[in-house]
Amino acid sequence: MSWSRGPGFRFLPVLAALALSATLAGCFQPLYGEASHPGLVDDLRAIEVAPIKDRIGHYLADNLTTDLNGTGQTPTPKYRLTVTVSLATSTPTVSALTNVATSATVTGDARYTLNKVDGGAQVLAGTATAFAAYDRFQQRYSDLRAERDAEIRLARALSSEISQRLAAQLAAKKTS
Repeated sequence: MSWSRGPGFRFLPVLAALALSATLAGCFQPLYGEASHPGLVDDLRAIEVAPIKDRIGHYLADNLTTDLNGTGQTPTPKYRLTVTVSLATSTPTVSALTNVATSATVTGDARYTLNKVDGGAQVLAGTATAFAAYDRFQQRYSDLRAERDAEIRLARALSSEISQRLAAQLAAKKTS
């Protein structure tokens, strides 16, 4: 064992890593940010989300509004986003002893269209799909709450996928 290295030597690699990361910190920018695509953030904020049916629609519309325009301001809409959601529940595992499903998976398909408000021209259409699994319980309230929590997670996943596709489409239109 060599004692020729001082006690501060073991912190040298950490300091070097911090110095390197500080110099590179300004190099990273969001993929669909304002710096790389001027006007994109304003276009995303100008998307009006049409009401979506059912409880999952409420969660999804809330998340989309937050993802697209998290400022709380309501600018004049340029686009209207229409979404329809369909849900399906499957129970992949069934207990051999009780013949009752111990878990379930909620699948959500969200069909969306983005149209211009002024002329109604379609800008983008597509389908987003997401899954959320949850444990099933013997107690009815626990089972309902677990299913609702899965729907909330599902709505977040669908919202994230839809908002990223919208940003990619609008960013592509800005550069062309």
